[in-house]
Amino acid sequence: MADTKKIIIVSTDFGTEQAEIVQPADKLRALGHDVIVATPTGEDVQTLEGDRDPASVVPTDVRLSEAVGPFDVVVLPGGTLNSDAARMDEEVRNLVKQQADEGRAVAAICHAPWVLIESGVADGKTMTGYDSVRTDLRNAGATVVDESAKVCTANGWTLITSRNPRDLDDFIRAIDGL
Repeated sequence: MADTKKIIIVSTDFGTEQAEIVQPADKLRALGHDVIVATPTGEDVQTLEGDRDPASVVPTDVRLSEAVGPFDVVVLPGGTLNSDAARMDEEVRNLVKQQADEGRAVAAICHAPWVLIESGVADGKTMTGYDSVRTDLRNAGATVVDESAKVCTANGWTLITSRNPRDLDDFIRAIDGL
């Protein structure tokens, strides 16, 4: 394990792909990192499987506006509904933009790179994401690759991206290895 990190997993309270929030939270905590889950509303996260089927409810540790940073890593789980709502949330966008501006890491999986686009931080980065998000990433100025976990340090900050839940082991390993 690399040095202990202060990590915030930022989600909306509905539509997050279950594995993409549960596995990073559980595994990064087990690796000794300080991990909190935050939502803009402070409500717990109703997850889904495959964007359709209700899955577990993930407890939220704190309302996003009450989260005390700075954070070594901001993790953005996917899920189409979650990512679409998160990219429209000014508080989420501001956190991502601030994290990048201050040279700290962001990790986004699946549809979550939409948040990077809306936050204005995708341009000049090399990244991956879910198949249907890749054209959006290119249009935002990113170079898109098809890799299980892409680490990009361009523009003075580290970005980790992955494609889907099958990539979670590599995604988590990249976060741990920062």
